[in-house]
Formats: sequence, C-alpha cells, structure tokens
Amino acid sequence: MNIDPALLEILRCPECRSELELGDDTLTCRGCGLVYPVRDDIPVLLVDEATRPD
Repeated sequence: MNIDPALLEILRCPECRSELELGDDTLTCRGCGLVYPVRDDIPVLLVDEATRPD
C-alpha cells in the first residue's frame, strides 16, 4: 500500500475523530475500532463502508 505518511498523519476517523493505524489493506481507528478499507491506495473513510472487528 502506498499512502503518503504526511496524509496519514492528518487523516482521522470520521466517526470519533481518533487517529488511524495503517494495516495491510485497511485503516483501523485507534479510538472506536472501526476498520476502513483502502482501495487502489485511496482510503475510503465512509462510516457506511467501515466494519467493526469481531
């Protein structure tokens, strides 16, 4: 995955505004735990597209 580190620093969870942690093909919120997909190196920060970990 190829997300600019500067962009990653400013991205926040749209649900709770916490920081996001980069995974393989996902961004995981450190606050509420929502997991957002990353498609073609583009973060999809839509709560409706996010999943909650089991």
